[in-house]
Amino acid sequence: MRESRRLKRLQRNNNRRQAFLNLIPMLDVLSVLVFFLLFHSFNGDMPEQRLALPTSVVETKPRGTVVVSVTPETVVVQGQTVARTADLYDDRVATVHEVTERLELIEKNISETRTKPVAENETREVTLLADKAIPFKVLKKIMTSCTASGYGKISLAVIQKASHA
Repeated sequence: MRESRRLKRLQRNNNRRQAFLNLIPMLDVLSVLVFFLLFHSFNGDMPEQRLALPTSVVETKPRGTVVVSVTPETVVVQGQTVARTADLYDDRVATVHEVTERLELIEKNISETRTKPVAENETREVTLLADKAIPFKVLKKIMTSCTASGYGKISLAVIQKASHA
């Protein structure tokens, strides 16, 4: 069967049409969008800058705690390095005497500067900051040392995960 001229023309036109993306109009739109966003992000006052925050009077003073930090290298009590963490991996060591001595020294300094006497039921507090790579047996030795020094409340600092409700 012989093809008509119309059928040949349609086939020729269909072969010429290929799907391609014209980038010039898309780049124009993107450049306008970038300039718009740049202009509006750097121009104008931020709402937080215009806020006048109220002042507050604290009714109860924050609790003062002694901070014990345990890094993979050292144990630091209130800013002073007292022991190497590698030495605490030994199972023969039950308590860390360096931590106990430092805590007793801190308590002695606090009691000298304190104006009112300490109540008997008042417990002292320690906040323990530890690297997540430190095994719990090392932390347990440090916590045992803290309780031996009279620090009854021990808080282990962690990062709170978002709750999945």
